[in-house]
Amino acid sequence: MQPLFKADSGTKSTHLRTETLSGLSLNILTILSFCKTPELRTPSHLLVLSLALADTGISLNALVAATSSLLRRWPYGSEGCQAHGFQGFATALASICSSAAIAWGRYHHYCTRSRLDWNTTVSLVLFVWLSSAFWAALPLLGWGHYDYEPLGTCCTLDYSRGDRNFTSFLFTMAFFNFLLPLFITVVSYRLMEQKLGKTSRPPVNTVLPARTLLLGWGPYALLYLYATIADATSLSPKLQMVPALIAKTMPTVNAVNYALGSEMVHRGIWQCLSPQRRERNREQ
Repeated sequence: MQPLFKADSGTKSTHLRTETLSGLSLNILTILSFCKTPELRTPSHLLVLSLALADTGISLNALVAATSSLLRRWPYGSEGCQAHGFQGFATALASICSSAAIAWGRYHHYCTRSRLDWNTTVSLVLFVWLSSAFWAALPLLGWGHYDYEPLGTCCTLDYSRGDRNFTSFLFTMAFFNFLLPLFITVVSYRLMEQKLGKTSRPPVNTVLPARTLLLGWGPYALLYLYATIADATSLSPKLQMVPALIAKTMPTVNAVNYALGSEMVHRGIWQCLSPQRRERNREQ
């Protein structure tokens, strides 16, 4: 993909800096709350920690893109481009799959007689990260390809070719890393509604997670799908960047939904922000 260095990169940099600041702040606080609050060290909360780590990686990826957008050029060379593409793709896939793992974990926690154990949860987290790294490494090995995005200030999966190599990789990857996690998320929360809705109100929002997953990553899926049937480079660079900018908001959205939206995690974050309160809780 031939990079187009334009003044639009300045606007993009502003958006990326805002998304990076909010995403990093909220997810780092979430991670610290797990490290410093013993009550949060449970198998189910480990899945939320995995999501926070993935979203922190997305925000760091956006930070690199924001820096190069300020410079209006990519200063890290072709090897840096490949590394940036791999890191961004791996953490994005880990974020999507971690959301699905949380959905399954919540269903298992609230709707079955047995609770999540550490062995199951650790195995699930390891699978999410190893699978994400595997799929992100395939473009480095020749199935798919990383290249500059339209404005030339960051690197992503190259959809400009639209050849058989890209198409076969896209459909296979999208099935296992977008459609399947989305299906697990929808089904898990729907079963929670059916089982818990008869007797009480579900303890978590059963609609927002699936909608967030679809709205946050769906535009990327549509862009890639369009690239398989038409020339995506015929779209304006601004329009091509919309899915990326939407996806970069996911670390903030997920932190609000899964961390701040959980009473226990919310309390843990406040304990991290208030050392006196943490010491008082220890004394009690």
